[in-house]
Amino acid sequence: MSIVVVGSSNTDLIIKVPRIPKPGETILGGEFSTAAGGKGANQAIAAARAGGKVSFIARIGDDNYGLTALTGFRKNKINTEYVTPDPDIPSGTALILVDEKGENSIAVASGANARLSVGDVMEAKRQIEKADLLLMQLETPIETIRAAATIAGYSNTKVILNPAPAQVLDDDLLSKIDIVTPNESEAELLTGIAVVDIQSGTEAAHLLLKRGVKYVVITMGSKGALLCSLDESQLISGFSVKPVDTTAAGDTFNGALALAISEGQNLPDSVRFANAAAALSVTKLGAQPSIPDRTEIIKLLGAQV
Repeated sequence: MSIVVVGSSNTDLIIKVPRIPKPGETILGGEFSTAAGGKGANQAIAAARAGGKVSFIARIGDDNYGLTALTGFRKNKINTEYVTPDPDIPSGTALILVDEKGENSIAVASGANARLSVGDVMEAKRQIEKADLLLMQLETPIETIRAAATIAGYSNTKVILNPAPAQVLDDDLLSKIDIVTPNESEAELLTGIAVVDIQSGTEAAHLLLKRGVKYVVITMGSKGALLCSLDESQLISGFSVKPVDTTAAGDTFNGALALAISEGQNLPDSVRFANAAAALSVTKLGAQPSIPDRTEIIKLLGAQV
């Protein structure tokens, strides 16, 4: 159950609003709150709370936001040996608007995340080599992601890439990935195919599979997740819950998926476990505060067998 996460750490500044404003429009919102976030940090904490032994490779600012994040990682029993405070740049921050339906709009100032380097990854080379699984996203430089994937490839460490925020990826990087986990819009950016249903999702997945990825998991919100290999495709159903805030649902999915795979669960069961974790996360406000622990996930799985 040894998992290494390479990725970002942010502090989220959240405002609840009646609806997401249009360009040039000002909307008076409701409550304001702050919460620890960042795709990498969220996924590391999701894997840890689900029961994994997690090491995090990241950069934070040497400021209050960064030090608070570091305290949170340690509280969740994450190995922070490779979390580097940078004295020359602020910690990453995200401005998040959440509407009455739980949908969100997010803008991110990368800060120290943009300085996570190949050198940082090389310092953690041994940790990646001995891990069961490497989990990454795209809020840090692409050359850093490539370096970590290359190390994992030499040591047969499984690699999950959550291609978010969406960007074009080359075949060299994709060939180093075991499982790629886009949502519908990210799958469209990667393939040019608008993913609106299972058929179009399967078509998009097969384009990625032909580029060297071994498995594709397209998350489709409340509908569940589409699991595809070259041989078969299946929709793993989601769970019915009342959404409060969808922030970090995808991150929770990825962290829980990594944990389940590292435990040796098969892919369909791993995706179902991840679906349950993601469903629970949307029932609470905030990124890391909404991430469930293993007991909550098992309870939901048992309730909907």
